[in-house]
Amino acid sequence: MVDSLGVAVVGFGWMGRVHTQAYARIPHHYPRLGLRPELVAVADEVRGRAEEAAAQFGFASATRDWREVLADPRVDAVSVTAPNFLHREIGVAVAEAGKHLWIEKPVGLDLADARAVADAVAAAGVRSAVGFNYRNAPAVERARELIAGGAIGTVTHVAVRLFSDYAAHPESALTWRFERERGGTGVLGDLASHGADLARHLLGDITSLVADTAVFVPERARPTGATAGHTRAAGGALGPVENEDHVGCLLRFASGARGVLEASRVAVGEQNNYGFAVHGTEGAVFWDFRRMNELAVSLGSGYQDQPVSTVYVGPGDGEFGAFQPGAANAMGYDDLKVVEAQRFLRSIAEDAPFGAGLPDAVRAAAVVDAMVRSARDRAWVTVQEG
Repeated sequence: MVDSLGVAVVGFGWMGRVHTQAYARIPHHYPRLGLRPELVAVADEVRGRAEEAAAQFGFASATRDWREVLADPRVDAVSVTAPNFLHREIGVAVAEAGKHLWIEKPVGLDLADARAVADAVAAAGVRSAVGFNYRNAPAVERARELIAGGAIGTVTHVAVRLFSDYAAHPESALTWRFERERGGTGVLGDLASHGADLARHLLGDITSLVADTAVFVPERARPTGATAGHTRAAGGALGPVENEDHVGCLLRFASGARGVLEASRVAVGEQNNYGFAVHGTEGAVFWDFRRMNELAVSLGSGYQDQPVSTVYVGPGDGEFGAFQPGAANAMGYDDLKVVEAQRFLRSIAEDAPFGAGLPDAVRAAAVVDAMVRSARDRAWVTVQEG
């Protein structure tokens, strides 16, 4: 017997749409999960947006006030895909209302916000999921197994990159993402938090770091209407960009490994160039999000001049088998969010953690916090314990 789970989405920009589609696809890819999500309610403060979402996707109700969603007894779980400055207020309220929480990273403006939401979730005894979707790629999961199993020997160093051009155009609108009060950090929270989670997921805890940040487009035009995603605005009044366009960071891990993490939102010529290279004493693994279903692997006993092979992930890797029947059939970005939704729902069904949760968000926020302190003080700093 399959039980239904009433779900709601708060904030219906691009990511709210992605969460909604992921819920809708759960029965297709995971028919034996035991929980079938039902789209109960959607909330967005922009006039008409929630109603349009309800009409398109079949939500039973729509509202501009997210508090109405939490008061709805039909709602068991809530996706929070609103802007960063609302994460703490809404996330804490969701937990206190006894609803399970799937929330997008970076979970608030800073480490204090992430901790507040995590504490509320723990106190309420509800389940949580956080949008660190790149760790869900089957190739990443295979890389993690190889590393943990000692296939590349003792890990010596990792390089993590997250380069994008979504804010490279000087006419990119001055949305909340570029403001400290509403967006918090810039590329640190948006992309480097993903890098911090990937690095931790693969190699373990980061203990200390030194970081340098920069703003390369200091002014942008204010939008004249509602925005969604990364929009452009020309002719509006100019305002200052208050958070970081770029970060470069050296990492030290508890294991003794070293790392480099670099992220940019203004990298001309780069579209979602995300990935990593992990080197060990006996081999290496390489992953590029743009070739998401491939893993480059160097294994053996040659050390010098050792070849690199490309492996196509297949049904035995991560959740690949829920989407494709054989290796080299491609999965895509939205599939990673379906995996995330499945792990969230499984954690509810089995009352046990599966996938990235609030503790992971706190640890990633601690790394971002250390980057902020290091760039400010121009010094190596210790990463606070999550």
